[in-house]
Amino acid sequence: MPDVTLASESAINLPAMRVSYEHGELSEAQLLPTWHEQLKAWLDEAVAAGLPEANAMVLATADADGLPSSRTVLLKGLDERGVVFFTNYTSTKSHDLMATRYASATFPWYGLHRQAHVRGTVDKVSLQETAAYWAQRPRGSQLGAWASPQSAVVSGRQSLESALAAVERRFEDVDEVPVPPHWGGWRIRPEVVEFWQGRQDRMHDRLRFRQTRDGAWRIQRIGP
Repeated sequence: MPDVTLASESAINLPAMRVSYEHGELSEAQLLPTWHEQLKAWLDEAVAAGLPEANAMVLATADADGLPSSRTVLLKGLDERGVVFFTNYTSTKSHDLMATRYASATFPWYGLHRQAHVRGTVDKVSLQETAAYWAQRPRGSQLGAWASPQSAVVSGRQSLESALAAVERRFEDVDEVPVPPHWGGWRIRPEVVEFWQGRQDRMHDRLRFRQTRDGAWRIQRIGP
């Protein structure tokens, strides 16, 4: 019989876990003119601060039945059109995106007591954009994209190793590995972008860019 008392005493005290956010603020006057300039500035600051995987974002999707999924992907493109990541088009996330054409993403910059949230419609990036990014990927990552049946059930680790070995043999005499037909980029075209700065006593600053029906952007402060 397990020692319940000992287990209870050694357990993490989740209700007591908290961080006081006292090192930042975000005012309307500090915002840059556009959401993408502001996101780029915060991304630059996250990189400068040495945060790990500063371009990581938690991507949330839902399937045709409304069942949600989330996972971390890497931001690989940012401009006035939206934010871009690359993946396997046969993956769960891609099936969700093809079904709903909508997604959200969160940048969790915990070290700076900041978050940024993007929500909007999605579309595939052009073949030219995919090829340009693909050419920058390490060869190992390129081969992995060919070998991995992303999101599909596999029999074990050995099946993945065997698939990779087969792909390595297939392209061993090829200098430039081609882009797989099932692989490419998605762009989230934001309708809402929120910048969240932690503040003392949980009175956080939350400033939001919201696109109106005429395409203009409106800045709103929302409650913490």
